[in-house]
Amino acid sequence: MLKDMYNILPGILAIISYASSATLMLKGLVSGGKPRLAVALAWLGAVLHAVYILLIFLQQNDFNFSFFNAGALVALFIVLLLLFASLDKPVVTLGVAIFPMAAILLGLDMIFPEKSHPLASHDWPMSLHILSSITAFSLLNIAALQAILLAIQDRLLRNRHPKRMLLALPPLQAMETLLFQMIATGLFFLTVSLLSGFVYIDDLFAQHLVHKTVLAIFAWVIFSALLIGRLLYGWRGASAIKWTLIGFVLLLLAYFGSKLVLELILKKI
Repeated sequence: MLKDMYNILPGILAIISYASSATLMLKGLVSGGKPRLAVALAWLGAVLHAVYILLIFLQQNDFNFSFFNAGALVALFIVLLLLFASLDKPVVTLGVAIFPMAAILLGLDMIFPEKSHPLASHDWPMSLHILSSITAFSLLNIAALQAILLAIQDRLLRNRHPKRMLLALPPLQAMETLLFQMIATGLFFLTVSLLSGFVYIDDLFAQHLVHKTVLAIFAWVIFSALLIGRLLYGWRGASAIKWTLIGFVLLLLAYFGSKLVLELILKKI
């Protein structure tokens, strides 16, 4: 059952904007063109996406942290981080993957509305924990996609084709530097998230939290080791890509894997 049209219309328009932006961006990658219109459409999609989230908030007088709604909220955060980062960094091409992902998560939230899962506490320590968690996940999601793009770029350079796509991407060394900058920033927010969780949440190892905490700590260890390895031993290339993706998968399981199982499969929340 769909939500009423008052809430749905901005979401539908956002999905159309994201899909159009990703299509134009893909064409630009293949042809080597400048994706100006694609970026403008992505900004439009982000604004409409934000309006949709705001309408849901006003309707329920609270943030809904159910699985699909949380996914739509995180997707908006990732899109906004990417668009703001693209103002001075060559990351906009990641929109080829991020914008369709945002459209899909937004569509799923509209098609499968769930009962609200508001948080019991809204004090500033909890807000700090939530905001730092979402920021960390969003930045490391972008880093993971950057790692995949880096792997594709490396393969294209080795095979020496196709040239137009290579011309549309920044130099390989710049891409690697950007990857580690994203990991370092994401790790900072992940550290804040974990510390705020340990300090302010009453029982971090209670049921439904212990597996999230353990997986997030493992991800923190991997990203920390990756940065240390880069600093001391110059880690790069395939090793950096592999461990970035492993760390992000652990974080994905921590943030959404358990939520998926508990809410949609076991229906315990």
